[in-house]
Amino acid sequence: MLLHSSGSFAQAPAAKVKKALLVIVDGIPADVIEREDTPNIDEISKDGGYTRAYMGGERGGYSQTPTISAVCYTSMITGTWGNKHNVWGNDVSAPNYNYWTIFRHLKAQQPDRKLGIYSTWLDNRTKILGEGKPETSSLKIDYHYDGYELDTVRFPHDKMTTYISKIDEEVTAQAWQSIRTEAPDLSWVYLQYTDNAGHIFGDAEGMYDAVHKADRQVGDIYNAVKYREQYFNEDWMVVIITDHGRDVATGLSHGGQTDRERTIWIATNKQGLNQHFHAHQPAIVDILPSVARHLEVNIPKQQAWELDGVPFVGKVSIADPKARLVDGKIEAEWTPFAKEGQVELFLAPSNTFKEKGAAQADSYTSLGKVDLAKGKASIVLPHALAGKKFYKLVLSAEHNAVNRWIIP
Repeated sequence: MLLHSSGSFAQAPAAKVKKALLVIVDGIPADVIEREDTPNIDEISKDGGYTRAYMGGERGGYSQTPTISAVCYTSMITGTWGNKHNVWGNDVSAPNYNYWTIFRHLKAQQPDRKLGIYSTWLDNRTKILGEGKPETSSLKIDYHYDGYELDTVRFPHDKMTTYISKIDEEVTAQAWQSIRTEAPDLSWVYLQYTDNAGHIFGDAEGMYDAVHKADRQVGDIYNAVKYREQYFNEDWMVVIITDHGRDVATGLSHGGQTDRERTIWIATNKQGLNQHFHAHQPAIVDILPSVARHLEVNIPKQQAWELDGVPFVGKVSIADPKARLVDGKIEAEWTPFAKEGQVELFLAPSNTFKEKGAAQADSYTSLGKVDLAKGKASIVLPHALAGKKFYKLVLSAEHNAVNRWIIP
């Protein structure tokens, strides 16, 4: 209650309802989005920030992940690389639902919250999100406008895939209307045609025209968000992202691990972006923990310790874990984001989580604490843990934790 000068009391303003919107514009290299005229994405970035980021896991390491569309989407909404979520191609043949999506986390903790998806591909909802599957506890998406690629009557297919461009217009219109009226608490919009244009035209005017069109569509959707914020008591975090780059020679293809294929970009209206966003190198897997913070979703420890992402909003302590076993010692390194504080190292000689999920978490042993600012530690492997073929190391600091697999 607030006390007016007259002595009467007035109600304090209600806290704003936090909502989030994820928009993927498929396959636009960072150098292209930075070179072309994109006033709407620029407006979003001006409200919050823009940065280059990466997709693909650790190049040459156990987490290396193909720069293929559905693989990238799964990394974005699970906060993990392919070695965990197990999606390796656009067929999405056997996803590991033990690694939850941000949609499932939100619904599990706040069941009354509403979810939305607006997409060309039906698979984004039925396979990647796993709607209705026993493995996802029958996750329900409250509002869905998708599967248009299957409607060959409204959108007859043609060799130049202009039907995908028409579908993107439909997706944009449905997203605009639904956000204005239904305003799901967490939404995912997928715009595909820029990737098709890249495959057809490469680095040429046809691709650039598709980028301009996508920027206009993003602007239409963002206008719906601004309408909600102006007339309703809502606080929206909007994240615009591309999922992968393209080959450097022609711009026609992607899927590999070249710098241009791995380099993506993130534009957001969110304020309070930290040094991981501005001064470090964020990744597509950072979307989940960042959106979770905005939506006030507290991910349980056993699941948070499996995430490969680091939040780019709010306070953060640590990133870039590296570890190996050398002469009976765990040699660990990391990037500290603070001069003070400690990091505690935990080790598990198993990966039960991958097979059983959070219901049967791995058993960790503390290896002790070291000063965070040191950026490294050398710890003798406990005798009881020696001789194993696999280890998971978690580095837990004040504001976040990171993890690393060690495969001797």
